[in-house]
Amino acid sequence: MDVSNRGDRVSTGTRRRFLTTAGAAATFGLAGCLGGGEDREIRITGSSTVFPLSEAVAEEYQRETDDVNISVSSDGSTGGFEQFFIPGDSDINGASRPILEEEVERCRENGFEPIEIQCAGDALTAIVNNEADWVDCMTIDELGQIWDPEAENELWSDVNSDWPDEPFELYGPATTSGTFDYWTEEVIGKFRRIRDDFEGTEQDDIIASGVEGSEYAHGYLPFSYYTNNQDQVKALDVDGGNGCTAPSLEAASTGEYPLSRPIFWYVNGNKLTENPALEPFMRFAIELTGDQSIVADDIGYVPMNDDEIENNLAKIDDAVSE
Repeated sequence: MDVSNRGDRVSTGTRRRFLTTAGAAATFGLAGCLGGGEDREIRITGSSTVFPLSEAVAEEYQRETDDVNISVSSDGSTGGFEQFFIPGDSDINGASRPILEEEVERCRENGFEPIEIQCAGDALTAIVNNEADWVDCMTIDELGQIWDPEAENELWSDVNSDWPDEPFELYGPATTSGTFDYWTEEVIGKFRRIRDDFEGTEQDDIIASGVEGSEYAHGYLPFSYYTNNQDQVKALDVDGGNGCTAPSLEAASTGEYPLSRPIFWYVNGNKLTENPALEPFMRFAIELTGDQSIVADDIGYVPMNDDEIENNLAKIDDAVSE
């Protein structure tokens, strides 16, 4: 499937619309012009991080077919797994962290195998207020000291004596978010454990708005949402032990940026054969994950390379041949 020219169908202004829509509401229907005969539906749930890519792919797909109704919702990785995907109520779940073994087992108990498809790469971004001219880089340890529930730090100066004697004001993803899970594991080192005095939300633009509104605020969010708000907040370089590195798609693609991570779609293996609309959609979606103009330029994630795309297509081949 040739996707080399698909990027010119999505205007450069589309990126802001995808991200703004993701933060503004929980559920979106992207309905095609259904013809006579049986209606075919695909339901995509899960991560707010993955949502903009899922919505862009769904919109592109419906430019090419008129007999599929696709709904895309932003529920959080964990929320999507728990509420929709594991019970078998959605076909695909976006996730900003790998599926947990206990979640895999519950899928199997419900009679299906979840198929993992990496759809992009992200540079998870730590942000501060634009007026915070006293900090440009933080180490992973400093970030951990801010967010660790046992650290008892309340002031910026508690972490670094060169920083202000002012209290933190913290914003981040809700506990239903895969980004929350990733941050607690990689930054704090305590999976799903975090201080409880932060403002949590599944709407990433609200994180940016909160940090924008207070000089001593700090938060973290996916790179695409940072770039959508880069005039309103300041991104921090992160030092993972090899010096300060700015978040960027290039640094995420090489792994140089310490908080680079893969993001995923998980597909219900049974529904790949039971739902006649799902297999062709997934093949289209996988091909589109390599489109620089959509994935990188419009959305703000690292596209998949040719080998990764072929590997993902082979997973679909294996699933439908079983």
